[in-house]
Amino acid sequence: MRSLRIIWLASILFLTTFVLLPFHLLAILFQDPAANYAPHIWHKTACWCLGIKIIYKGEISKNRPLMLVSNHVSWLDILVLGASAPLVFIAKSEVRDWPIFGFLAKLQRSVFIERHRRGKTGEQVSTIAKRMKQGDVVVLFPEGTTSDGNFILPFKSALFGAVQSAQDGMTTSNLTIQPVCIAYCSAHGIPLGRGGRDLAAWPGDVPLLPHLGDVIAEGSLGIEITFPPPLAFDHQMKRSEIAQLCEESITSSLNSSLRP
Repeated sequence: MRSLRIIWLASILFLTTFVLLPFHLLAILFQDPAANYAPHIWHKTACWCLGIKIIYKGEISKNRPLMLVSNHVSWLDILVLGASAPLVFIAKSEVRDWPIFGFLAKLQRSVFIERHRRGKTGEQVSTIAKRMKQGDVVVLFPEGTTSDGNFILPFKSALFGAVQSAQDGMTTSNLTIQPVCIAYCSAHGIPLGRGGRDLAAWPGDVPLLPHLGDVIAEGSLGIEITFPPPLAFDHQMKRSEIAQLCEESITSSLNSSLRP
């Protein structure tokens, strides 16, 4: 049964990719904003195939430029956020070499960062800022790694420098930062609980492909995505202050979503 589900899902996603890819590549070639919509459709299809049911609390801000700041639990985060709206993700450089997901990340025009090369930070921040100025909604996972889904890891503030960088030269509008909370709550309608959340969570050294197989075999996940109100800030604020405000907002939302 597990093998049949994997074959069925792979067939659906291959067909979806085959249909969308030519239009997506043309949009990238001509630098058309539509380049963000093919990945959005692909992610919605993938969530449907995996039996993922998403409950939304709040909505994505309509303000632009916009950065979404989210907690990070699993590779599934990319699918569920990508199914919510056309987005661009900031990913660690290692993702480029992952099977399947690396290829998809490149197609989605992800911004890859090299965490261990501090000399590249300024260049990477400038790239993120440029993408936001061009109208892309950029997603940042400031924990820097995945958690077990039960709590938030401390936020790293370095890449919040993109906020100040993108703000430079703007006279008619301000950047907007909006926290986002992803909570993996149930499987087949049954609450996962603290011990069962590893079904969705992908922390530490858990191999990717076996975890992917387990999620496919499960065939049902209930997820809550909370969009708290955007943060009130100005470009004079320190990166550490922005990171702390986001961390507090997401922690509060996660505690609310996981409360029995």
